[in-house]
Amino acid sequence: MIPADWLNVPAESLFGPANLPYGVFTAADRGARTGVAIGDYVLDLAAATGDTVHATGSLNAFLARGPDGWAALRERVTNWLTDDRWRTVIEPHLIPRADTTLQLPIDVADYVDFYSSLHHAENLGRMFRPGNPSLTPNWKHLPIGYHGRAGTVQVSGTPVIRPRGQRKSPAESAPTFGSSERLDIEAEVGFVVGVPSELGQPVPVAAFDQHVFGVCLVNDWSARDLQAWEYVPLGPFLGKSFLTSISPWVVPLAALEAARVPPPSREPEPLPYLRDVDPWGLDITLEVFINGTLVSRPPFAGMYWTGAQQLAHLTVNGANVRTGDLYASGTISGPNRNERGSLIELSWNGTDPLVLSDGTTRAFLEDGDEVTITATAPGPGGARIGFGEVTGRIHPALSADPG
Repeated sequence: MIPADWLNVPAESLFGPANLPYGVFTAADRGARTGVAIGDYVLDLAAATGDTVHATGSLNAFLARGPDGWAALRERVTNWLTDDRWRTVIEPHLIPRADTTLQLPIDVADYVDFYSSLHHAENLGRMFRPGNPSLTPNWKHLPIGYHGRAGTVQVSGTPVIRPRGQRKSPAESAPTFGSSERLDIEAEVGFVVGVPSELGQPVPVAAFDQHVFGVCLVNDWSARDLQAWEYVPLGPFLGKSFLTSISPWVVPLAALEAARVPPPSREPEPLPYLRDVDPWGLDITLEVFINGTLVSRPPFAGMYWTGAQQLAHLTVNGANVRTGDLYASGTISGPNRNERGSLIELSWNGTDPLVLSDGTTRAFLEDGDEVTITATAPGPGGARIGFGEVTGRIHPALSADPG
């Protein structure tokens, strides 16, 4: 049942009272602070609550309060927005979203990226290991991932400067240095950790929602030519670390109960520490646009490994998580071409370029291109939950020669 709100937010709004995502914003008359999106407005939590935790310019201090604190504030905000008796108190603290500037919502402590889409992994295997099994032997036994660079996780809208580095094509006898010629996207979902864990203490699958606060959108920009040359034997490095973009709104897990679905069946059965007790598959549909053309609709519900399993594997060796940690799902791809979450798949490694609505084609990104990823999920009573968007425009590489 969706509660009525005195703002009369339209039923089709993706930021209705069943959602209430958190972000950090600035406005003309106030510094960075926490806000909750409702319809076309942002509720200034620092002003509405008087709690200084919401005036820090980051969600981290609030996230560290844990599930009881999250639930209490969500109930309080819901009551404010749905009980007309609160209207005169709360209305002065509502700011039109168009009058705000959205900031990076969290101070990112650590960043991990996984590789958990079966279709994405199989597609890349077919491209680069023809005639051999498309999956590596470990893929169905554990969530593969790598540790990324927290300092280059930035909010949606941050310019994407084309990276430079070493690259070597199979036809070349030696590597060359220059701008990436195969700049790509990766449409992903990210999980934001609120409650830390202790060093040496694994987080069990069943404790996922005791540590993870919510979900955001991620574009893990990738320089495929740099990545191809550097990744053996230790994996992604400069081909990934130049920028990772995230959406400014974090949707609480509490808003996603209606979106929970069983994950796909798995064979072989995972080891005991990865077995689902209360599965956290999520029915989230992403949409990827390049220069306004819808090029893909990746379905998150088909991900082989869930966020709960990823967290369990991330910590099973005793590694701890901290408030503000971000870990991402890896590229989301479905079985059909229009469900692939990266250009390397959509253009099949450049051999079958996309045609955009203006008649131009793309194998990989060109300078001036703008990529936008949005997503929705089912909410209660037929509502749709929105995640905002993560957008980036490609800018030319810096011209200075590092030599």
